[in-house]
Amino acid sequence: MSETRFSVNGMVCTVDHLASAAGVAMLDRGGNAVDAAIAANAVLAVTAPHMCGLGGDLFALVHDGSTAALNASGRSGSGADPERLRAEGRDRMPHLQDIRSVPVPGCADGWIALHKRYARLPLAELLAPAVRHARGGFPASPFLAPGGEFIGSLPGAGDFAAARQPGDVIRRPGVARALEALASGGRAAFYEGEFGEGLLALGGGEYVPEDLARPNADWVEPLQVEAFGHRVWTIPPNSQGYLLLLSLAILAKLDLPDDPADPRWAHLLVESARAAGHDRLDVLHEGAVAPLDSADDRRALIDPERRTAFHDHGARGDTTYLCVVDGDGMGVSLIQSNAAGFGSLLFEPSTGINLHNRGIGFSLTPGHPAEYGPRRRPPHNRGIGFSLTPGHPAEYGPRRRPPHTLAPALITRPDGSLRSVVGTMGGDAQPQVLLQLVTRLLGHHENPGQVISAPRWALATGDTGFGTWPEAAVVEVEDGAPWAGGLRERGHTVAAVPYGSNFGHAHLIDVLPSGVLAGAADPRALIGSALGL
Repeated sequence: MSETRFSVNGMVCTVDHLASAAGVAMLDRGGNAVDAAIAANAVLAVTAPHMCGLGGDLFALVHDGSTAALNASGRSGSGADPERLRAEGRDRMPHLQDIRSVPVPGCADGWIALHKRYARLPLAELLAPAVRHARGGFPASPFLAPGGEFIGSLPGAGDFAAARQPGDVIRRPGVARALEALASGGRAAFYEGEFGEGLLALGGGEYVPEDLARPNADWVEPLQVEAFGHRVWTIPPNSQGYLLLLSLAILAKLDLPDDPADPRWAHLLVESARAAGHDRLDVLHEGAVAPLDSADDRRALIDPERRTAFHDHGARGDTTYLCVVDGDGMGVSLIQSNAAGFGSLLFEPSTGINLHNRGIGFSLTPGHPAEYGPRRRPPHNRGIGFSLTPGHPAEYGPRRRPPHTLAPALITRPDGSLRSVVGTMGGDAQPQVLLQLVTRLLGHHENPGQVISAPRWALATGDTGFGTWPEAAVVEVEDGAPWAGGLRERGHTVAAVPYGSNFGHAHLIDVLPSGVLAGAADPRALIGSALGL
């Protein structure tokens, strides 16, 4: 059970007490919520390489009187060639140890964009705790240590070779150099310096220098819906955050039981999530218009007493989420990820930064072979011979952003003031977990400790964690949840799984009407920490 922590002057919730402590230290020095979030995320980039890091992507929501959204997800390289993959007989992107599933990482660009717009403290000061842990050493967490023996044998991953047990000391001097370069020389020192040069060499033509010179962080218009008398905000596509909002809109007009222990409660949430996401692989891509106006049509398909025959899609992966609220009411909801565990299991050889595999979200569904496009010859060399038959909108190709599972959330009151920052790891399960958290918080008035600790359900995933769900998708239910029998009676296939089995490491900070901050870090993270100032 996670305890609700209270604070007046600021609070930081992360998956690692070292990261939370770094964030609180920045608040204590006069920094704001963005300063604290950058410092905490930088520590996680060192201590939690099995979830996030400088080789991954970042999304953030910031509330400072109004809500702003940052998309710092990287683009594929200029050498991205879907035909080469299809010629190899592939019908989906490579999962591990293939550079073609590694878009240019956006994390550092995200920090720079956040710092430029909001921060009070120098970037070098914010990154100093992470540099200290990287150079001086940090204790391996219970989740990091078991992978040390295997990961440490991979090229470029020697930093982890000594890790066997929780508490074993790990040092990452190359990461320390990369952080110092970013702090002293800015973006170019990182993306075009030691790390960038190594990435170009490792890419073998997947990237060109211009790919690394182009920033990967954009301020975008956030999405919002009304739910339980509040506004819930998230990131637009290429993020799947719209699934949370669409699920809430579907749920809004269903007869939800007052007691979350009622199996009908779980059934209606499961069906709302499935109705929102059954076509995700078809509609989620960079530049997509989130289908929030389809809530009524999708709700009409739901049987309040029986499972509906949707065709399900989805995935789950490894990510980290953190949130901060400062004493002035600024809030940050930030999520950062490698995609799957250590990511691609490829490491930039000089710095030892492990690279994400977020490119697995791309499609390999082809377009017409003579589709109209730049620098293409039509059949018979006549323009009328071109086809306008499109390929999949999320097809792998040069300088494209893949569909993304990262989905931070933020809640405001009717007067526009900040109510909550909330999010979770969990790949494609993120909107499902968030649907449960937001419903408990706003619909059932549970406190953060209750919301975060309560058992969860999640729809089961494919063999890689990023595959397509079959028609007979399984609802996985954590031990201690009261819904299994009632879900089976309603036609669901249910699997009981141990508490904490990849059901997300969620964190939540709620701003009470008094202005006091109430927060909780997920007990599933084992070393997660909600720290107040």
